[in-house]
Amino acid sequence: MPPFASFADLRAVCLDLPGGHPAASSAVAMREDTLTKPPKSLGRLEEVTAFLAHWQGHAPPRLERTEVLVFAGNHGVTAQGVSAYPAEVTGQMVANFSHGGAAINQLARAAGASLRVIPLELETPTADFTESPALGEAEFIAAVATGYDAVEPESDLLCLGEMGIGNTTAAAAIAAALFGGGGERWAGRGTGVDDLGLARKRDVIDRALARHRFILNDPLRIAAAFGGRELAAILGATLAARRHNIPVLLDGFVCTAAVAPLYKLRTDTLSHALAGHVSAEAGHRALLDELNLKPLLDLDMRLGEASGAATALLLLRAALACHTGMATFAEAGVTDKPADDGAEPKAAG
Repeated sequence: MPPFASFADLRAVCLDLPGGHPAASSAVAMREDTLTKPPKSLGRLEEVTAFLAHWQGHAPPRLERTEVLVFAGNHGVTAQGVSAYPAEVTGQMVANFSHGGAAINQLARAAGASLRVIPLELETPTADFTESPALGEAEFIAAVATGYDAVEPESDLLCLGEMGIGNTTAAAAIAAALFGGGGERWAGRGTGVDDLGLARKRDVIDRALARHRFILNDPLRIAAAFGGRELAAILGATLAARRHNIPVLLDGFVCTAAVAPLYKLRTDTLSHALAGHVSAEAGHRALLDELNLKPLLDLDMRLGEASGAATALLLLRAALACHTGMATFAEAGVTDKPADDGAEPKAAG
């Protein structure tokens, strides 16, 4: 059972987090300096290997048990005409996932990760957040708990994603509530709405911000008022991963917005998370900047369903392969760089 049953409990858990393992990341950095390459020449590949070690507590780190978790939910705000697709597509796509027919099925397989898709009460959409909070406290906590409990404590890495018609509107509303700027700054075309649809989306967000103006100082209440069950579950899974020292790869705009309330509660809460990519959805790059997250990939993707995170996992595997498979200067008999004191270089070994 998760250690929270209310906003107050959840807030306390979010503020009481374990750190990483600096000895493990230091060991990785020391090995990198002995490998047959100029110092730091693999750039961020070296950084992400140290990152994995820091949170796993292993040097070298491992990517043997990697999992993709995709949470799915439906949103009452779709009644406002904010999506190019009807709400029933969420359930249809969940069925497609189960039959192996979606992009994430192929990407998870290619990345060597297991895939679990967890639908959350698709038959009961959240409330329309222009009229009331999307989720009440009990509903929100239950969805967070679903995500929290879904995390396997022995995992080496967790990729997170979502599916939910209308959820880019929810994500944009959360971003606007947390960081300001309204619908104009954060709303994008999502599933492909036209200019009128985009205008409706921005108006919906601004009306919702006005309705819920009295809770805009509380990140968790913002998540409940504007979000959805799948976003709450992503928040819960990210929190559980931190408490189990599991590194996380985040997907696109919706996934990033889902965890943004954690950052507002405590700015180092997402230290165990990497942004798998920056999506083409309007607002994602600005949101990553607000969270001080530097994306690994920029491929103009905007699919969701953890597709960017799973693609980034391939990059992490490349980084780990270099770290563990390369020879050291001594092993290869290659001359190391000259000593800093001006002494003549000598052959390693």
